[in-house]
Amino acid sequence: MQLKRAARVILIGAPGVGKGTQSERLLRRFPQLKAISTGDLLRHNVKNRTPLGIMAENTIKAGGLVADDLMLRLISSELRSRGWLLGGGRAPLMTLSAEATSIEGSYHHHHHHHQSNSSMDDDPSASFMLDGYPRTVSQAVTLDRLVPMNLVVSLQTPFSVILERIAGRWVHEPSGRVYNTSFNRPRVPGRDDVTGEPLVQRPDDNEETYRARFRKFQENSEPILNHYAKKGVLLEIEGMSSDEISPKLFEAFEARFVR
Repeated sequence: MQLKRAARVILIGAPGVGKGTQSERLLRRFPQLKAISTGDLLRHNVKNRTPLGIMAENTIKAGGLVADDLMLRLISSELRSRGWLLGGGRAPLMTLSAEATSIEGSYHHHHHHHQSNSSMDDDPSASFMLDGYPRTVSQAVTLDRLVPMNLVVSLQTPFSVILERIAGRWVHEPSGRVYNTSFNRPRVPGRDDVTGEPLVQRPDDNEETYRARFRKFQENSEPILNHYAKKGVLLEIEGMSSDEISPKLFEAFEARFVR
């Protein structure tokens, strides 16, 4: 399906909610949409020894988190190289301010706030989904200045449902075949269909581990969700399964970017 306007999207979802599945489905349904994963960008830059990559690598080797401004520069240089950030004539300082750091950066941003927003390409081919960023409100604020995201989706499945799914997950380790006692059970309980060998549960597929990961996710994502809610771009989509969430997600996309 063809988009008529540029979609700049972030999907946010707890572990186990199927964020990866929804991303893949969106990319398939809307071919103009591209996934931009900051993790991939980072690895790519480190591998190709770009100046940004070398700076980031030193931080990573020292066991630190790559600084906000470095992550932002990574994203902005990627968007610019794809031709989606129109630095050009309208806002000559934009390029500098996007790449500039801290004090100088905020000074320019302040002065060129309007240009920076209008310097985003609204062509539908400049549509992308950002993965792995922003992880904090301060990152979200900086990102707003560079690229105003126009849809942030919070995917939600009831905690108990995800828990049941995880508790029901059994794996045949040698082959990687996965079964689920609630919707894809093995023919013989506890045995692999093909080899008849015993199935096991992965150590991280237990309630305690998941509960901790879920709590951590909620603490970290809540401030970001609030930030985007205030901006008026947050949409919450709930479903018991990926197949229930997808149609709602497609509909939301079409309402905003197709019609």
